Amino acid sequence: MANEQQKREVGEEEEQVVNPWEVTAKDGGKIDYDKLIEKFGCQRLDRSLVDRVERLTDRPAHVFLRRGVFFAHRDFNEILDVYERGEKFYLYTGRGPSSEALHLGHLVPFMFTKYLQDAFKVPLVIQLTDDEKCMWKNLSVEESKRLARENAKDIIACGFDITRTFIFSDFNYVGGVFYENMVKVAKCVTFNKVVGIFGFTQEDHIGKISFPPVQAVPSFPSSFPHLFPGKDQLRCLIPCAIDQDPYFRMTRDVAPRIGYQKPALIESSFFPALQGETGKMSASDPNSAIYVTDSSKDIKNKVNRYAFSGGQDSIENHRKYGANLEVDIPVKYLNFFLEDDAELEHIKKEYGAGRMLTGEVKKCLIQVLSELVERHRQARAAVTDEMVDAFMAVRPLPNMFS
Repeated sequence: MANEQQKREVGEEEEQVVNPWEVTAKDGGKIDYDKLIEKFGCQRLDRSLVDRVERLTDRPAHVFLRRGVFFAHRDFNEILDVYERGEKFYLYTGRGPSSEALHLGHLVPFMFTKYLQDAFKVPLVIQLTDDEKCMWKNLSVEESKRLARENAKDIIACGFDITRTFIFSDFNYVGGVFYENMVKVAKCVTFNKVVGIFGFTQEDHIGKISFPPVQAVPSFPSSFPHLFPGKDQLRCLIPCAIDQDPYFRMTRDVAPRIGYQKPALIESSFFPALQGETGKMSASDPNSAIYVTDSSKDIKNKVNRYAFSGGQDSIENHRKYGANLEVDIPVKYLNFFLEDDAELEHIKKEYGAGRMLTGEVKKCLIQVLSELVERHRQARAAVTDEMVDAFMAVRPLPNMFS
């Protein structure tokens, strides 16, 4: 029976691979999110949940929510039940600091998490897994710690509320109850289980195999005694991309066995590369992504030269057949970052009918992205080392639920 299950999983992985370190679609195509939901065992986030969020928060749903960027969940409905009863929860998300600059795909979970924090008025913990990147990317400890602080500046620039936000790096924070919880989790997960979930091989060093509990335990409130003393049953909601799901499948399996609530998740699809929707962007190819350090000239050049178009090969054919919106990257990027729903629908209608040309759509995208990146650049320039220290200080947050 176990062998049959393994064969099934291997067959699926030959089609598409989605885990925290690799995202590969079948035959270089698109990620099949329906298959992913079925394989991972999460649920699709439907319109009724979006409507419920709007009703409970008394504000419009975030563009990522109403347009299906965050498309899957685990027990998000239970978090809304908790909130509707007047009880509290906290948010947990994170970042693996492996590069100096973030690209727009890295910003997506933080932009959405800021919305959740503002809408529900709840505390947030942000984990910087500098230890993970030290092990996976062969960075030195010192370089990993430096990148964590640099990335913290980009995260702070997203506008998080310092009275409700604690940012920590693993190298600086792990210890005490946090480490005790790591050991409790580790004792519950066999080697066979962790290999089955994450696909580790005999060539992987033991640091990788022992890492998953580090990412698991921020979803337990007792890991933060300075924030949640005596609140061991406080629920946790984790906004993340769906490639992080394996960590939290493991966590949810273990949590009840060690006396904690299962964390809930709300999960996003992948932000596509400029060259097409084949998975995640590659940090090794700077032309596959728009970075928050790109100038307006860089953005214009990248969009015009590299953004895959669904337009036809001639103006005549384009006017006749219209654009293929299913593969058009400028339209997909506008779906993420153009706030105005009516304008987006107008562009889709006109472009799909051939009345709007690829160059016009790209021009609109260049303006939207240039404004977004410039806002971020200005916000980041205002973040000082003292602000980073303040966000990362181990301290109580007395007004975090008010």
